[in-house]
Amino acid sequence: MSYRTRFGKDTSACDSGNTAEGSGSSIGPNEVSNDFDHEIAQLTKHRSRPHQLLSQDMPGKSRLLVSTMKMLVGRESNHSGRGRFSSADGCHVLSRYLPINGPWGVDQSTSPAYVSQFSNDGLFFVAGFQGGHIRMYNVDKGWKVQKDILTKSLRWTITDTSLSPDQRYLVYASMTPIVNIVNVGSSMTGSVANVTEIHEGLDFSVDGDEDEFGIFSVRFSTDGRELVAASSDASIYVYDLQANKVNLRIPAHASDVNTVCFADETGHLIYSGSDDNLCKVWDRRCLITKGQAAGVLMGHLEGVTFLDSRGDGRYLISNGKDQTTKLWDIRKMSSRAMYSPGLRDHDWDYRWMEYPAHAKTLKHPNDQSLATYRGHGVLRTLIRCYFSPAYSTGQKYIYTGSSDHCVYIYDLVTGAQVARLNHHEGPVRDCSWHPLYPMLVSSSWDGTIARWEFPGDDQVPTLVRPRARRRRGYYNY
Repeated sequence: MSYRTRFGKDTSACDSGNTAEGSGSSIGPNEVSNDFDHEIAQLTKHRSRPHQLLSQDMPGKSRLLVSTMKMLVGRESNHSGRGRFSSADGCHVLSRYLPINGPWGVDQSTSPAYVSQFSNDGLFFVAGFQGGHIRMYNVDKGWKVQKDILTKSLRWTITDTSLSPDQRYLVYASMTPIVNIVNVGSSMTGSVANVTEIHEGLDFSVDGDEDEFGIFSVRFSTDGRELVAASSDASIYVYDLQANKVNLRIPAHASDVNTVCFADETGHLIYSGSDDNLCKVWDRRCLITKGQAAGVLMGHLEGVTFLDSRGDGRYLISNGKDQTTKLWDIRKMSSRAMYSPGLRDHDWDYRWMEYPAHAKTLKHPNDQSLATYRGHGVLRTLIRCYFSPAYSTGQKYIYTGSSDHCVYIYDLVTGAQVARLNHHEGPVRDCSWHPLYPMLVSSSWDGTIARWEFPGDDQVPTLVRPRARRRRGYYNY
């Protein structure tokens, strides 16, 4: 059975009627900016298109994939005059091999899996569970548990984790103002908070702040010197690890800030997303004089659950409770938000209700997004989405967890749903694509950590069957 059949390829998953390789949408009106054709679409193609000399004997067919065999023959015969693959050549070959085989079981817990991520070099994988366990696996050593962490000061669940760029430290957050930091570079495998190892608490509350709040999202800066956090008190916090204190608090939104990240390696720009339906851009160089966001991005009809930066300080994607992923260019941002009341039934709650059928065709009257991707579900919890890796795919895909227990992969340019990975028995809150290899790991509320690959190893996939558990309460986490 081909993967197109098995995984339900759907060319109408994105509102992309104007794209160069467009796939029309049956869901609603075209929602793609005219700039999409000649800007990020071309950047994406440039990153994953083979050198023209490798396809020069295919006149009029430059948009077709060049076979791997042809690419290898061209390289060995120095057809391009360079004697090696360029980065784009490598992406052209690797990006067609999607991690859709499997799954193989990585781990199984009696507690829902909330967060999971590969390290930047792909050597380690970190997974956090609601019950208070965080496990760090050594990928190169057969997924051996490198660090088994039992957390402290946990309220309800681990909401986020982040591994430092040098891979020596890991921070974890919960629904409290305290973010804990653990030395994962130590030789000890077991790390029980303040019993076998010290888990230092970093207090994000500001002097005089009497209100208790929780942290939904936390990220290291590229240089490892700062943490940025999104909180339930509608604020963004920046913590200076060297000074051991909060050096910036931004009253950022009108509701919970569910997600935050640095836009690029400079650390000057910060992106945030909130239950006020907005994505915002913050320039730290201007905050002292302006005291407000550099710009606002409108388009979601419901709260923003997660966002991911392309890493270039220009493009980002976001997941929304309106059941969409949106692609943004910050050059299109506005100086202020223009609200449009009455877009939905205000009694609707994404934590236990299905999205209203009539709302699926609604469009924000001031939508500034470049493209909208539909097909997955953003219900029950704060579902996460990402750009695919730059090294192996040229970031030509977007992938996301889903409340329907699957992982969805979309082509960024055409909007086609190129894969739907179906195994879990609970919402897939987080997922992570290996930075170098065609491997993806999904983590679900069924407690399963599952690994998908292409082509996979020689073993038959070991399907981990989730254990039955009692019904959980409903929280916006």
